[in-house]
Amino acid sequence: MARQIAPRYWSAKVTQESFALGLEEGVFTWHDPKRIAESLKRSAEASTRRKAPPFRSAMSMLVFYINRAGRNLDENQKRVLEQAKDELRALYGKG
Repeated sequence: MARQIAPRYWSAKVTQESFALGLEEGVFTWHDPKRIAESLKRSAEASTRRKAPPFRSAMSMLVFYINRAGRNLDENQKRVLEQAKDELRALYGKG
């Protein structure tokens, strides 16, 4: 029986085909932190598959992407994504 070979970067598949959130195309490449946060919030609140509250689901996906992109993430984009975390907290009143 032949073994299936796993994709090289499983984390890329998670961000592209998340079962918890239906993400907008290219959300993590946008340059507006508020727009990113609002999109994540919409996705989390619309999801019927998430296992955690919307805030936690949205924040988890954002942190997951930042951590998995790691050193390959452009410094400017990393700064935008870190600001998106603050925007997400503000949208949910968790500041």
